[in-house]
Amino acid sequence: MKKALITGVTGQDGSYLAELLLEKGYEVHGLIRRASTFNTGRLEQIYQDPHLEGVRFFLHYGDLTDGSRLVTLLQKIQPDEVYHLAAQSHVRVSFDEPEFTGDTTGTGTTRILEAIRMIGLDCRFYQASSSEMFGATPPPQDENTPFWPRSPYGAAKVYGYWMTRNYREAYGMFAVNGILFNHESPRRGETFVTRKITRAVGRIKAGLDTELYLGNLDAVRDWGYAKEYVEAMWLMLQADEPSDFVVATGTAYTVRDFVGFAFEHAGLDWEKYVRFDERYLRPSEVDALIGDAAKAAHELGWKPRTLTPDIAKIMVDADLEIALGAAGRLD
Repeated sequence: MKKALITGVTGQDGSYLAELLLEKGYEVHGLIRRASTFNTGRLEQIYQDPHLEGVRFFLHYGDLTDGSRLVTLLQKIQPDEVYHLAAQSHVRVSFDEPEFTGDTTGTGTTRILEAIRMIGLDCRFYQASSSEMFGATPPPQDENTPFWPRSPYGAAKVYGYWMTRNYREAYGMFAVNGILFNHESPRRGETFVTRKITRAVGRIKAGLDTELYLGNLDAVRDWGYAKEYVEAMWLMLQADEPSDFVVATGTAYTVRDFVGFAFEHAGLDWEKYVRFDERYLRPSEVDALIGDAAKAAHELGWKPRTLTPDIAKIMVDADLEIALGAAGRLD
């Protein structure tokens, strides 16, 4: 039975990836940060008491800032595959916490790569790179597009990208970068713009809220479906040779477009509810991110199936159900 370790297992991607690997028969281990409150809500459907017989999903406390803990866990688990998804991943917040973002999102990648090298672990390593690395470089962006990050988060991801390539080239590690463009789902964090929009739509429709405050509505993004993007992660580690891949839909929509899709699906006129707040503007904006995933299609056989308009509908339906429940109107 193959073993996999997922950092960031409690996040959107981590939870979908854990489900996928369990379906494929893996034993799955997840790294979680110690907290005084439960932070495993996205894992409730797959979590089992570790005392039960036949359990294949396990959680371990650890942190990307603690290299010795990473060494201990990797030595104990001996995973065949390591999916490194954990990071301080909110772009706007990275401007407020640049040092923390660099330490976790950037240097954290080095710590886990070095831990693998130190113990001589024979495994395949996936690094969650980001389209934010391209930043101000004009679209479309592919594996050969120069990086021009416009945020501390983007800069930290560039560092993690090159460290992954360096360990591949210097030590012969099977280490790959998945350069994923924006990917969304009902499990997206509530402070990310797409989920912020669909959550507001649900609450407005349920009569719980009356306004939604947003920043730049003109930013162009290539939004895909997170549940499909974790399939690409897995495929990268099944390839014969390690390589880096862009994962994207190749379609372009503005934040305004997403707002329109979400409110329209709920039968609402968005212009009646959306307000502008300059606090949500970034100090340096990324105007357009549109990916070219031709390499992933050709070499991995991966193609997106769900595009932005349908993603908005999926997310609105989920958030409306939550809002109606909160309002006491769910039958």
